Amino acid sequence: MVVTGLEQLLAAPQRWLHGARVGLVAHAASVDSQLRHAVDLCRAHPAIDLRAVFGPQHGFTTHTQDNMIEWEGGRDPRLGLPVYSLYGEHRRPTAAMLDGLDCLLVDLQDVGTRVYTYIWTMAHCLEAAAELGLPVVVLDRPNPLGGEVVEGPNLDPAYRSFIGLYSLPLRHGLTIGEVAQWVNTVGGVGADLTVVPCLGWQRRDWFESTGLPWVLPSPNMPTMETAVVYPGAVLLEGTTLSEGRGTCRPFEICGAPGLDPQALCQDPELLALPGLKLRPLTFAPTFQKHAEALCGGVQLHVTDRATFAPVLATALLLTAAARQPGVWDWLQPPYEYVWDRQPIDILAGSPDFREGVAAGRDAAAWRAAWAPAEAAFREARQAVLRYS
Repeated sequence: MVVTGLEQLLAAPQRWLHGARVGLVAHAASVDSQLRHAVDLCRAHPAIDLRAVFGPQHGFTTHTQDNMIEWEGGRDPRLGLPVYSLYGEHRRPTAAMLDGLDCLLVDLQDVGTRVYTYIWTMAHCLEAAAELGLPVVVLDRPNPLGGEVVEGPNLDPAYRSFIGLYSLPLRHGLTIGEVAQWVNTVGGVGADLTVVPCLGWQRRDWFESTGLPWVLPSPNMPTMETAVVYPGAVLLEGTTLSEGRGTCRPFEICGAPGLDPQALCQDPELLALPGLKLRPLTFAPTFQKHAEALCGGVQLHVTDRATFAPVLATALLLTAAARQPGVWDWLQPPYEYVWDRQPIDILAGSPDFREGVAAGRDAAAWRAAWAPAEAAFREARQAVLRYS
């Protein structure tokens, strides 16, 4: 059984905390191995004086759907504490929110993909805390996808946004604690940062190996199967194709009215991909894109996680879908608070992905396009790796 940073903190808070008055950044997946929530555990601990709670995108209780659906904070009547929204009027904690705190705790479950916003909420916390000289303690949790594989394009700084504030590949293979160290050192934030590590986690471990319970970290991340495809399938958000929101298998299903499922499933590049089987299907999303409309599409069935490359699979899927003109297009802004650039470009990190789809790149060309940045990151990330 892996011991999370939360459980390490609770066992010896005096070892990790800087002073008594604590603010906690958390969401629904901030639980221990017995499914007890971090807020309740911290409130009940005699050595922790919890003064405020902060919540990221989707809310402190992980209740809001989709992107750019904001939520408001307030005073929680059960907790008797202020709850501050970091996905509303402010995405970065203000000095007023942090006033009176001695330490800011961050306990968020990430899913190992650059565009998942929880790591950037943490980055904003580091930035705000650095300006005030406030210590930050990040409670580490396993990367559900393991920590060995790096895949996909890196972020061009010209395309920074709330889904990519600092340069990382789409699949970065870091824990949230390692991302914090990357942001703080390589990104130059320079906050007073402490990472409380996990015990017993190894880089080869997928989430099921940890013995920890899966609590959906966001409304459309219901299972580990979702997380496995997400590093690539999230790019579908930059298109008019449904990414399966409004179905029971978000990100595993995609399609649109008029799309020919059989043509996709017979594409030779997709057929040659290891670890993946595509199944043709029709579906009608209950909400979001193409709500209640009959869509042709495919479901991604991962048969071997070790060989499956989610970013490459989505690149080839969109390249094949581009051979069906008039069925789908690139989504237009706004997207995640960006109004002047195409959503696919901020998702992928530059226009290169969109241009590669238009050019009809094959698998070898996609791999060659990403290889230099992947190799450079694998080398650079050695400075922040905490687990073998």
